[in-house]
Amino acid sequence: MSDTVEATPTTGQKFTAETLGTFVLVFFGCGAAVYSGGDLVATALTFGLTVVVMAYAVGRISGGHFNPAVTLGAVLGGRLPWNQVGIYMAAQLLGGLLAGAMLFGLGNGFEGFSAEGNMGQNFFGDQGSGYAWWAALLVEILLTAIFLWIILAVTDERNEVNAVMGPLAIGLALAMIHFVAIPLTGTSVNPARSIGVGVFAGTDAIVQLWLFVVAPLVGAAIAGLTYPLLFGQGATPVAGSGLNFGGGRKDQFVPGSYEAQWNQGQQGGWGQPGAAWGAPPQQQWGQPAPQQQPDPYSTPQAAPQQPGQWGQPAPAEQPQQQPPSQPGQWGAPQQQPGQQPGQPGAPGHWGNPDGDDDGRTQVRRPD
Repeated sequence: MSDTVEATPTTGQKFTAETLGTFVLVFFGCGAAVYSGGDLVATALTFGLTVVVMAYAVGRISGGHFNPAVTLGAVLGGRLPWNQVGIYMAAQLLGGLLAGAMLFGLGNGFEGFSAEGNMGQNFFGDQGSGYAWWAALLVEILLTAIFLWIILAVTDERNEVNAVMGPLAIGLALAMIHFVAIPLTGTSVNPARSIGVGVFAGTDAIVQLWLFVVAPLVGAAIAGLTYPLLFGQGATPVAGSGLNFGGGRKDQFVPGSYEAQWNQGQQGGWGQPGAAWGAPPQQQWGQPAPQQQPDPYSTPQAAPQQPGQWGQPAPAEQPQQQPPSQPGQWGAPQQQPGQQPGQPGAPGHWGNPDGDDDGRTQVRRPD
């Protein structure tokens, strides 16, 4: 059995994982939309498959968000501390913009290529399907909320879906959403995906970006706040998450698998920092240390009788005694080498204080 301990992912590793995952999502998803001629099935399945593949690849490092809306839903749902949000969203925006820039550069390989309106960008109104702005806003809010409810449910500790099946269910949910929304808005549910290609798709696409930033974040906030109310919290919320803005510990986010990222509130779980499999619980402040076991091969020592026990005369004047201190407890004297616990005559032992040579009651070991 290996004694290797899995190292905690660093902030840089999480940033890299989210950047790479978002890059792959936007590059392949929007690339399929552009190069397939807008084929609905190919585009929807590509978006879903990229989430599955990248969640398997780097989910153990960052949890596999690849989407600012997912990050917001996670923190409001009690699965992630607020002090991680800036790192995640910055990485996701960077990954989306890098993917958009790459698609823009590769598109110029075609003679006469024009990026305006041809980057797989989102749309509404006269610039797309003619869908009204308010309807586009509502459908993006609704679909993002459904997407986050599915993610939070799949990764709930009470759900028997394991870490192998979790990314698959989430990727299929994203493909399912694209089947419905591509004809309406081109499907966002992800501000990083919309911004990454929208800034290269011309002025009209940039003007419409506000809807595809606001709507997914509103939908994610609704899902993150209502999931515990509708279905129960499950694991204890992470410190500094939800509506508590106090911030979590720097070492609190330690995903050991894709699903563990969402269940950090469990005490001693895989996502709990410093909890090794089979390790004893740490001693709490103010609690006595575990009792030292006597050596089975040593000579048994008889327990001394204490003054005032049944059958023993009580001393005329007994000084106030303090409760016994356990070995290793704060303020207790150290046990001498070779001395057994409870052996009379030990320095600091209750009933036999140090330097007790002034005629006070002594405890004699029975013959």
